[in-house]
Amino acid sequence: MTQLPERREPGKWRALLFSIAVHAGLLGILILGVYWKNRPPEEVQVELWSAAPPQAPKVEPRPEPKPEPKPEPVVEEPPKVKPEIEEKVEKKPEPEPKPKPEPKPKPEPKPKPEPKPKPEPRPEPKPKPDFSDLLAREDAEREARVRNQAAREAASAARLRGLAEYEGKIKAKVRGNIVLPLNIQGNPEAVFEITQLPDGDVVSVKLTHSSGNPSLDAAIERAIRKSSPLPKPGDPELFSRIINLHYRPMDE
Repeated sequence: MTQLPERREPGKWRALLFSIAVHAGLLGILILGVYWKNRPPEEVQVELWSAAPPQAPKVEPRPEPKPEPKPEPVVEEPPKVKPEIEEKVEKKPEPEPKPKPEPKPKPEPKPKPEPKPKPEPRPEPKPKPDFSDLLAREDAEREARVRNQAAREAASAARLRGLAEYEGKIKAKVRGNIVLPLNIQGNPEAVFEITQLPDGDVVSVKLTHSSGNPSLDAAIERAIRKSSPLPKPGDPELFSRIINLHYRPMDE
């Protein structure tokens, strides 16, 4: 029998090489994983700046190279083990809060100096009034009052003398015409109101105060009527239409 020449498959070696490469890669990954697991973790020092400790930073594992897909039977991959890194955090003692400084007392405000009182303006001296004219005028008025008073007193005295003389004239004329009764006791006084005309004629005679002796009162009234017209005063200004005659029979 003739032997047939062996048929060479062109993709057989290529698949074999690929399989060897895949297995080599897996072996490398296993070795690297074991080495990474046995490596001691690095210490991490963290400084605390606040009261509460900060959270530990998460350390992500290094990315592993993805294996290429295997065309041939799949080999189970070992479970991935994440390296656990225990971070030792040294807790530092919290600093004690410093006591707050006491507030300094505010300085008391200095009292403001009182304003000095302004000097009052001196009043200008008033000119002294001249009283010489006033005094002279008062002296003149006082002298005039004195002269007038003296003149009035002199006129009053002259009037009183003139009235006395006038009344004396009337009494003298009445006495010449009176007939006295016999039963007169003492020197009683009778007062009569006489109304006369400017020429002295008697108009009426009225008894205002009795002497107490009706006979004497009637005798005096008859004598007054008989003496009409009555005598006139020496000064015509002393004449009065109504005069009061006071008569006593024993007077001279």
